Amino acid sequence: MTRFLLWLAAGALLSGCCAPRWQQRDTLTQIATIDALLTGVYEGPTTVGQLLRHGDFGLGTFHQLDGEMIVLDGRCYQVTSDGRANRVSRSTHTPFAAVTWFRPDREHDLPPGATMAEATALIDRLLPTVNLFYAIRIDGEFTRVKVRSVPRQTPPYRPLVEVVKEQPVYELEHVTGTLVGFRCPPYAGSLNVPGYHLHFITADRTRGGHVLDLAVARARVGIDDTHTLTVRLPDDAAFYQAPLDKERQAELHRVEK
Repeated sequence: MTRFLLWLAAGALLSGCCAPRWQQRDTLTQIATIDALLTGVYEGPTTVGQLLRHGDFGLGTFHQLDGEMIVLDGRCYQVTSDGRANRVSRSTHTPFAAVTWFRPDREHDLPPGATMAEATALIDRLLPTVNLFYAIRIDGEFTRVKVRSVPRQTPPYRPLVEVVKEQPVYELEHVTGTLVGFRCPPYAGSLNVPGYHLHFITADRTRGGHVLDLAVARARVGIDDTHTLTVRLPDDAAFYQAPLDKERQAELHRVEK
């Protein structure tokens, strides 16, 4: 099943990579796979400039796993391991990222006090099916947002499940900002994170990270249905030699939670 999904995604990329932007609507363009990142493939040939040709909204990480990526309104930000956000140059490289052209198909207010689990459960009830990919944007005020950002790595690279044992975790209190991310279907587990994967950045674009939990004060969610997935697979030795023939969902759960 994993090989079939990779073949299908690569074929879709070949058919759609040269399409104009209006033909790329409702398309999720992804760099590499989550399983490759889990094994320690932290370098890649794709630049932020190349990534932004395929979307104005998304998330990922950077060369040598150097922090959390947030793509919002066509700008790319890096949240380093100290929790601080900075805009990055278009020449910066990424080993894993996903972007789309965000235009919401539906919007809904989130209830005050909602936690991460409660907010995502409400969003699930708004979806027409759990079998599509969805881009999720949540703008608002939050009583707290619990975030992490992984530190930059050096070779030889450790698996991601080992790296996150040392991840700095921060509690941002009484902040205004935006959550950026995706809800991926269960069958995409070797390609991307099944369920919700969200990053946060403050309204002044100075703080953020990978979201672990939150509490809503006042917020509104936008949901963009995504019917097409394209994947660019790295053309390098690290990806070619990565052990991608085993089930890694248990590792991924530990990394995400």
